[in-house]
Amino acid sequence: MIKKAVIPAAGLGTRLLPVTKETPKEMLPIINVRED
Repeated sequence: MIKKAVIPAAGLGTRLLPVTKETPKEMLPIINVRED
């Protein structure tokens, strides 16, 4: 079972504003992860 993954994140994160004003896009939590 995979427990960790690396997700490349490039760009400025303008689609995620205003969240990315405070926190870099690379540090945002991943939500809605399904566990089987």
